[in-house]
Amino acid sequence: MTERSGQAGDATGGPAPTTPVCYRHPDRETYVRCTRCDRPICPECMRDASVGHQCPECVSEGRRSVRPARTAFGGGAAGRQGYVTKTLIALNVLVMILSIASDRGGDAAAGGSGFGGLMGGSTPLTDWGAVLGLARFSDGTIGGVAEGEWYRLVTAMFLHYGVVHLLLNMWALWVLGRTLEAVLGPLRFLALYLIAGLGGNVAVYLFSAPNSPAVGASTAIFGLFAAIFVIMRRLGRDTSAIVPILVINLIFTFTVPGISVAGHLGGLVVGALMALVLAYAPRMRRTAFQAAGGAILLVALLGLVLVRTAALTG
Repeated sequence: MTERSGQAGDATGGPAPTTPVCYRHPDRETYVRCTRCDRPICPECMRDASVGHQCPECVSEGRRSVRPARTAFGGGAAGRQGYVTKTLIALNVLVMILSIASDRGGDAAAGGSGFGGLMGGSTPLTDWGAVLGLARFSDGTIGGVAEGEWYRLVTAMFLHYGVVHLLLNMWALWVLGRTLEAVLGPLRFLALYLIAGLGGNVAVYLFSAPNSPAVGASTAIFGLFAAIFVIMRRLGRDTSAIVPILVINLIFTFTVPGISVAGHLGGLVVGALMALVLAYAPRMRRTAFQAAGGAILLVALLGLVLVRTAALTG
């Protein structure tokens, strides 16, 4: 206990009384003590507690000993704020702006191809980042994933052909993303989104014509459709409202010209697989199981890319 002397003594010559002082500010007298460690604390050091007051050190120690809130699938509670969903939407919008800016022909925003302008015109940015297996460009050079441009498998999920195309995907991401992020947590949701999007783009590379480019976040969006069905079933919730929406989107996939069937179905399948890993991981080793499952999916997708590349270049 930190204390200081009072007066020199009393008239009887007895011991001098002492006045308690704050252990952090020895020049301040106080008669209030921390309810946890019993040390004197001044008003500046007082922290409200359920009973009385605590000192700053005890408050910090108490916070460290409290386990952070987790979701049913091991994710952080910060997912309820939807930060990853908002960031992904902002990133897609930013890339769309850059795509329009790179287009000197002016048809990127509402181009005339596809259903009702859904698939707007290409731009130099979409030409650079679209999934493309193997093709000869106008300048005579050859490019594509088979030529080592693997980045296309990732960049394509952030590019869009036209503003209408972008808006449809971002609306779906806003609706699905916030729900899934709140349930899974930020990191698990981001992993689901990226792996599903990658899976859809790998499917495009595997099953589409090598010289046919494809872009769009819909590969990841279809993965989210599958994931929300799996997650809701795992939680024992009603999924009757999800199935009709998924069926309608599948009908559009097969009937609207210009849509990549392989990309949508690939994202759907890989998203479902990743959701199964996240939802059914054993509780005792949940994080390790989820990380291993995601890694296995990634390795499998990369293996398929290698097989396809060997077939195109062999």
